[in-house]
Amino acid sequence: MSTDTLIDSFQRCIEYVRLSVTDRCDLRCTYCIPKDYKDFHEPEHWLTFDEIERVIRAFTELGVRRVRLTGGEPLSRGKLAGLAARLGRLPHLDDLSLSTNATKLKKLALPLKQAGVSRINVSLDSLKPQRYAEITGGGRLSNVIDGLLAAKAAGFQPIKINMVVMKGINADEIADMVAFCIQHDFTLRFIETMPMGDTGRGAVDHYVNLQDVKRELAQQYDLIPAVMPGGGPARYLRVAGTDLRIGFITPISQHFCETCNRVRVTVDGTLYTCLGQENNVELRPLLRAGISDGELKQAIIQAIALKPERHEFTTQPGKIVRFMSLTGG
Repeated sequence: MSTDTLIDSFQRCIEYVRLSVTDRCDLRCTYCIPKDYKDFHEPEHWLTFDEIERVIRAFTELGVRRVRLTGGEPLSRGKLAGLAARLGRLPHLDDLSLSTNATKLKKLALPLKQAGVSRINVSLDSLKPQRYAEITGGGRLSNVIDGLLAAKAAGFQPIKINMVVMKGINADEIADMVAFCIQHDFTLRFIETMPMGDTGRGAVDHYVNLQDVKRELAQQYDLIPAVMPGGGPARYLRVAGTDLRIGFITPISQHFCETCNRVRVTVDGTLYTCLGQENNVELRPLLRAGISDGELKQAIIQAIALKPERHEFTTQPGKIVRFMSLTGG
């Protein structure tokens, strides 16, 4: 394996890190965190900003060019804009982005943009206030809309809306979400439910095959193949006559493991090489034991060599016990 490029044993180039800065969230989405869940990592187990910068610097020196800040809800971590500014100054990092529920984005959009975050993804599963509250465990839709408008005013481009499509819950809002994104010049991404933790497995009862959604949309719109920057797993189509791009993230109906280019680092410094497997290396104990930068990079290289070929969501749906919030999706 090259010392300046991370190539796994299946010849996939790893150039994207999803970094969870907290496992806590102010919402309780039905497919993510149980309503009464309190078993979060204690702050003393969180990577400090110095430790985070050191880990991400090591990754960038090994060829990683994209970092996405995730959670839990990343805006729940104090002084996040300061961390973003530190990461944005790393010489080899080309793209710093953020995934958020946007409930706190109204006040933080401009500071984050000024700190160097260029793109944001916002979780939004309903445009109906009461339904949104039911899905999120009490969230206020108006806070999300305010956050989105603040992000638009701050100059984020693109702004991607992530909608987990669920039968009997929000699947009837697909057309409304398309219209909303056309109106506001947002990119729209539909996501299939995944069997992660008890909440994720419960959501599988509401699973919608996005191949069916794609066929239904094709009857209403002229859909043209498209691409989007970002290095993520979505496959895009553009609605002819508009700027709207619709992405389909299909871990169940059409998995994308053969082109997986990403790994995940949790708030406590655990490096997961696959969202749907348990393969991991704990970096925090190594950091706090005084590991050198060279040894840190070697630990990362060894972890990437263990990255599995694919997840097993369909063959072993009960395998992953951790909740989605732990690794940030």
